[in-house]
Amino acid sequence: MKKIYHSFFKKTHYLYRQSLLIACAVLLTALSAFSQTSRIVKGTVTDETNIPLPGVVVTVKSSGKSTTTNGNGGYTVTVTGADDVLKFTFLGSVPKEVIVDGKPAINVTLVTDTKQLKDVVVIGYGTSSRKDVTGAITSVKAEDFNAGVLTTPSELLQGKVAGLNITKSGDPNKQPSTILRGPSTLRDGATQPFYVIDGVPGASIDLLAPADIESIDVLKDASSTAIYGSRAANGVIIVTTRKAKAGQTRLTYSAYGAVQNVSKNIDVLTGDELRKYLTDNGVPKLSAADDDGSNTNWQKLAERTGYSQNHNLSYGGAGTNSEYGASVNYLKNNGILKNTSLERTIYKGYINQRFFNDRLKLGITLTNSATKNNDIFQSQVLSGILFYLPTVAPFNPDGTYKENYTRTGSGPLNPLSLIDNNFTKTENNKTLINGFAAVDIINGLKFTISGSTQKEQNNVNTYSTSQSGIYVNAGGVAARSAYTNTSNVVEAYFNYDRIFGRHSLKLLGGYSYQQDRNGDGFGVQTQGFSNDALTYNYLAFSNPTQLSQIIFNPSYNINGTTPPTYISTLRLVSFYARAQYQFADKYLLQASLREDGSSGFGLDVRHGYFPAASAGWKITSEDFMKSVPVISDLKLRAGYGVSGNSAGFDAFTAQLIYGVPPGGGKFLNNGNIVNPIGPVRNENRNLKWESTATTNIGLDFGILNNRITGSVDYYIKKTSDLITTLQVSTTQYFYPLLTANVGQMKNSGIEVVLNAVPVKSGAFTWRTSLNFSHNKNVVQSLSQGGLVLPYIQTAQLGGKGQSGNYSQIIQPGYALGTFDLWHYLGKNANGVSTYEKADGSTTAAQPLTTDQFIKYDAQPKLVYGWSNSFFYKNFDLNFLVRGVYGNKILNATLAGLNNPADSKLQNIPRFTLGESFKDINAYLISDRFLESGSYLRLDNATIGYTIKPHIQAFKSLRFYASGNNIFIITKYRGVDPEIDMGGLTPGIDNRNFYPKTRTFSLGLTASF
Repeated sequence: MKKIYHSFFKKTHYLYRQSLLIACAVLLTALSAFSQTSRIVKGTVTDETNIPLPGVVVTVKSSGKSTTTNGNGGYTVTVTGADDVLKFTFLGSVPKEVIVDGKPAINVTLVTDTKQLKDVVVIGYGTSSRKDVTGAITSVKAEDFNAGVLTTPSELLQGKVAGLNITKSGDPNKQPSTILRGPSTLRDGATQPFYVIDGVPGASIDLLAPADIESIDVLKDASSTAIYGSRAANGVIIVTTRKAKAGQTRLTYSAYGAVQNVSKNIDVLTGDELRKYLTDNGVPKLSAADDDGSNTNWQKLAERTGYSQNHNLSYGGAGTNSEYGASVNYLKNNGILKNTSLERTIYKGYINQRFFNDRLKLGITLTNSATKNNDIFQSQVLSGILFYLPTVAPFNPDGTYKENYTRTGSGPLNPLSLIDNNFTKTENNKTLINGFAAVDIINGLKFTISGSTQKEQNNVNTYSTSQSGIYVNAGGVAARSAYTNTSNVVEAYFNYDRIFGRHSLKLLGGYSYQQDRNGDGFGVQTQGFSNDALTYNYLAFSNPTQLSQIIFNPSYNINGTTPPTYISTLRLVSFYARAQYQFADKYLLQASLREDGSSGFGLDVRHGYFPAASAGWKITSEDFMKSVPVISDLKLRAGYGVSGNSAGFDAFTAQLIYGVPPGGGKFLNNGNIVNPIGPVRNENRNLKWESTATTNIGLDFGILNNRITGSVDYYIKKTSDLITTLQVSTTQYFYPLLTANVGQMKNSGIEVVLNAVPVKSGAFTWRTSLNFSHNKNVVQSLSQGGLVLPYIQTAQLGGKGQSGNYSQIIQPGYALGTFDLWHYLGKNANGVSTYEKADGSTTAAQPLTTDQFIKYDAQPKLVYGWSNSFFYKNFDLNFLVRGVYGNKILNATLAGLNNPADSKLQNIPRFTLGESFKDINAYLISDRFLESGSYLRLDNATIGYTIKPHIQAFKSLRFYASGNNIFIITKYRGVDPEIDMGGLTPGIDNRNFYPKTRTFSLGLTASF
């Protein structure tokens, strides 16, 4: 050892000595540094209710290294010193920073950032912050949705969105009518908004259970919707479903049970009252076939208490690199008319996975919706329960249905027999599979490709038994239709987002391909069954006696849907681009362009261009606004854009089609019975989609640190190239009807939204929201390219002696839904209704169709909604008031019932007791039956109580009670003023209104 010591300090070993000393110094320094960096800090992260939060990102600011909390909210990090800072971030929570300050353990509580959750808006192929939006977009979050028995997600928005008018009867099988910013088409079934579900354009809204929806964004103006081109003229509704948040696992069960009853019936006479009425007016006693001494209330006999139930079970989770979830929903809604119901089961599952340090994200979602509808022949039943004589019992003594087929009038068939002996069963199965891949190529540049396929299988079955009064002596009539619709969509687009100092730039460029194949199936109708045991299940048992009794692809109408008669494959190819620019967080610009090419239009005009541009000015970001602290938000918006409407078109709309001409019977050809073949549709090489150009100016504001917020929007929406079918000369065309572009329509209006938090204390909070909108609709032109229409007559309502009359007219200068009626002048000395003729004179006879006058329209002047939410400790109370003002409804139901002279054939309402029995004109449809459609309805009220036990496995349990359609204030004399506003004939009540229901429900939601 001594030799080594001396050897080490010899001069010849000086270099080695120096090297070793330096190495030791470095080692000691490293050990010292390591002793600092190896300092361990542990802790737990919880939410406000002391529940651990997994998945919280914990970042050491000095090193940039991070970790995430485990399932118990725990974390462990290594810090560099006492002055280091830990940053805690979690989606939906306010970020928090904590100085280590030598503490070995740091426990943190994160507070939910409700503003962050509500400020994200889906704008189409991307998202944006609410403060950066330049178009007219309304977002509704899940906590603000309507409660109650909902058969479709669109009902979640009733009364919640300014400018959105949703009307719904009590029919569980009928879709609500949805119109945004007024009607802008002349075609039935083409007024619905375009739906986008989790990025899948055109997906069916029936695929979603309301409980699975996170938010709904309504894009109103064309500067927002033009990115969807030819399908967006009616507005775009973007639905985002629930997904698990990073680091969380969730299990939720929700359920409700509901009781529904008819909210109002038409007040018609009882059997005894009708007998007295007839006796008082000298009418001979009715025959035994028409009066057996009964007092039958046909409305009550056809109705029932409807019981509904809904169950939703969902779970999901998200880790560092994956997200997954699944849900199942079951809905059973028994209608308040017997034999009407809806049963639906929805399954959904998804998984998303990230790879390569989150640069690649893959995901797939599978959704299936299976719906069963039971229905009756509503047009006959709804008329029959009002008109059928109450003096007759439903059954004969032997138990068979009592009928008198010799009786005429408006209700000649036994309503109960109509319900029990005629039915429709529909099975609809929809499956949607969509997947995507998103790649972060470089910083700010992202590429996304997605593909989806939606398949819809429809089986429509109807049967009328051998006892049916509709098909007397037919031995039972069965019809079956089975057809499939498929839609395949591919989207590929680039997003580029960068910030350069005070400049922010977002670019989008993409391609879309969609192919829809519809009507792939067949239908057949036959009759003559030996018994009714198998109904429609074995058509081979039928025994038709004539060839005409076998009908292929029967054209019956089920809830507004007619089974298709041919296969159609439609393709849509699109290119689109959008640029968003922001400077200094003050000035906003956005521009977009989409080109669509569709095989459904004329060969010469298959491509269309849909441009849009908008701008915004954040006034509160200016220096001069710093002296006005009371105003917390002020933004001016302006935009212009063009979007299209191609709803309802198939591949043959503009093509010359050959088929069996209407009324063309079979004929004998060389000993064979064959169908005639001829043109059934004309070619139109210039047929193009309707285009809607919208100018929108809006102002968003916030006052008192956003305790009061709101917006005001003014818009002008002009639709050109309106499409309709018109009569043409057969000397110029093969077929007398031509589908063509023929005119223009304009909607203009204002929308106002006010949100406030009037009270916010420690235990009590009150939030309120008011929205109202005014829209003016006018048809500007019905001529284009040499085709001139002075007017279009609509609403052929029928009725005694009025089968050829029209009650509405479409004419330049007037709104869609304008009434064209006889003008009622009152009663003459004999108690007979009199009317004004075209020359100004008065007549007590039935006027001519040339004596009709244009008066009023069905469009409301004001649509409004007012919602309120109250929170006190664990209690919550919500209610919604909504309504319309200034519209007219033609009560053709009351007109048809008001027939004193025919009261021996049909029932009459109590209203008729004030009429003269000699009034032979009382039933005529005139402006006498044009009534105010204004109403105010307490549409929903819900009270709930939430339990939040301090148990990690049990997050919350909420119980609630809810009522729908609790009361209504209206002067309308019909069943309900919420008449269908869709299509060409809005605002008409003509013996076809499924009764509105009043619903009470109890429910719960449990989160684990």
